Formats: sequence, structure tokens, C-alpha cells
Amino acid sequence: HEREHNREISELMAKHEEEMEKLRAELNKDQQHLLDELQQQMAATHKAELEQAQLQSQTLHSLELEALRLSLNNMHTSQLELTQSNLRKEKETALVELREMLNDKRAQEVAILQSRHQLEWEKIKEQCLKEKEDL
Repeated sequence: HEREHNREISELMAKHEEEMEKLRAELNKDQQHLLDELQQQMAATHKAELEQAQLQSQTLHSLELEALRLSLNNMHTSQLELTQSNLRKEKETALVELREMLNDKRAQEVAILQSRHQLEWEKIKEQCLKEKEDL
């Protein structure tokens, strides 16, 4: 009776050990499965975060490029306005100088014409006097 009892205890212990091994194997399998899922989720999360960071970086880069473009555009516009202003002033100065030069030339021509007119008038006057004397 005692031997049978020991044998039953041995069988129960063996059965218990076998079930424990099955449970451990199943637990290990479940743990590995959960670990694999967790790694996949972490990889997916990491990939999503990386893509988000790249997108933010590209957006920031695009914004910086747009700001630079606008800045250059403003500088170019300012430079054009300054150039136009300088050209306008140079044109006005050149026109004033040309006007003065033309006025001086006109005054010289008027003086020459007056002188000629005076000479011709005196010539005609002399001719008239001469003709009077001849008559």
C-alpha cells in the first residue's frame, strides 16, 4: 500500500513536472510572441517618429528657404528702387546740364545774330546815306 502510494505520488509528481514544463514552454512561447509584437510596435513607432521628424525637418527647411527667397526678393526690390532713384537723379542732372548748355548756346547765337543784324543795319543805313548824297 505504501509502495503504491509512493508510486502514485511519483506519477503525480512526474505528471506535475510534465505539466509545469508544458506551462513553462507555453509561457516562454507567449512571452516570445509578446516580445516580438512589442519589437514590431516599437519598430513601427520608431519609423513613424522618424518619418514625422523628417517631415518636420523638410517643412522647416522649406520655410527657411521661403524666408530666404522672400528676403532676397525684398533686397532685390530695394536695390531696384535705389537704382531707379539714382538713374532718375542722374537723368534730372543731365537734363539740367543740357538745358544750361542749350541756353548758353542760344544766348551765344542770339548775340551773334544781334551783332550781324546791327552790322547789316549799319550797312543799310550807310547805303541809304550814300544814296541820299548821290541824289
